[in-house]
Amino acid sequence: MASKSADKRFTKEHEWVVLDGDIATVGITDHAQEQLGDLVHVELPELEREVAEGESCAVVESVKAASDIYAPLAGKIVEVNETITEDPSIVNSDAEGEGWFFRIELEDPDVFEALMDQDAYDEFLETL
Repeated sequence: MASKSADKRFTKEHEWVVLDGDIATVGITDHAQEQLGDLVHVELPELEREVAEGESCAVVESVKAASDIYAPLAGKIVEVNETITEDPSIVNSDAEGEGWFFRIELEDPDVFEALMDQDAYDEFLETL
């Protein structure tokens, strides 16, 4: 049986991406939320905003620090998860599920394949 994470890719900025057609759902990894600690504020990008790959487009604030969230791929923001702005702790409790941040309509869905898969991301974490 294929695991759910087979369709999940990762960035070196600790974002995860799940692709469905040409729509990518983006959030921060479990590792990232552990590093940040308890989140107290989430700022999401505006709908319809065009983002470039690697562009800062959201912010999370924890009791420790504020951190930018980057667009892992270029495209247009088509949906944001308002639930996490009301209750940022959802990101702490379910970072790679209900705690997703935004969805991007990708200019080029093929670039998704260039992101790290779970094994590559795990190896990357070991180098930190």
